[in-house]
Amino acid sequence: MIAQLRIDDRLIHGQVALVWTKELETPGIVVANDNAAENEMVQMTLKMATPTGKKLLIRGVDDAIKVFNNPKAAGMRIFALTNCVQDALKIAQNVKDIEGINVANVGRFTKDADEATQLTSTLMLSADELAALKELVKLDVPVFHQVVPSNTKTAVSSLLKDI
Repeated sequence: MIAQLRIDDRLIHGQVALVWTKELETPGIVVANDNAAENEMVQMTLKMATPTGKKLLIRGVDDAIKVFNNPKAAGMRIFALTNCVQDALKIAQNVKDIEGINVANVGRFTKDADEATQLTSTLMLSADELAALKELVKLDVPVFHQVVPSNTKTAVSSLLKDI
């Protein structure tokens, strides 16, 4: 079961490694990202950022979906990370057991920042990401924005109501 699917353009970093893994009480992290699955340098960086004692699995999105749907994963609490809304949408459309989707940090490093729609200080979405986010909130899973656990959860649907 996915305890949380977090969309974060940095994937694993301090907030994820030190705060969210403790908050969610998950024994491991699954990074669902095609680039990370294919790039040894990215894999090495993610492994170094993973907290001691936590397991890390790095898979392309399609392979990660197979992992999440494997009956052996049914009894595990999994913290899943991806770095774009489109990948989260694909996962949510193909995996039934997700407690919530946290749209935390997206688009701050985009090269097309002038054309991005800014929803919050940590959410700057391209037209494609915005369209995917609108589809994501239609699914039967809570979709929220929460950078750290001490922040209030904000329903993404409320961020989109005027767009």
